[in-house]
Amino acid sequence: VQLQASGGGLVQPGGSLRLSCVASGSILRINTMGWYRHADGKPRELVAEITKEGSTNYANFVKGRFTISREDAKKAVFLQMNSLRPEDTALYYCVASIQHSDFAGGSYWGQGTQVTVSS
Repeated sequence: VQLQASGGGLVQPGGSLRLSCVASGSILRINTMGWYRHADGKPRELVAEITKEGSTNYANFVKGRFTISREDAKKAVFLQMNSLRPEDTALYYCVASIQHSDFAGGSYWGQGTQVTVSS
């Protein structure tokens, strides 16, 4: 199983970016999908997650600014990021809980996509 993340880049404060992450490989079912971020000198932290039923959970620092969504037909999860701030600068990782069969599965991480918010 591989998760391929994309969509990062350099944006000015107040700007927007949309991250995408697509899963491929031996996949029977994708359960919860989410995004984490890791900024220099800080621990990795959860940004947002979405269950296969569509329930969402956001970190307080992104509520009202970021929106997570998924498209199961494409095995994809997205993160729309608006009103970006310099403190949002980090390497963003997607993660997915994936079942290969009814008896086997695990959590998988993408390679990370850099988001830099700077004027």
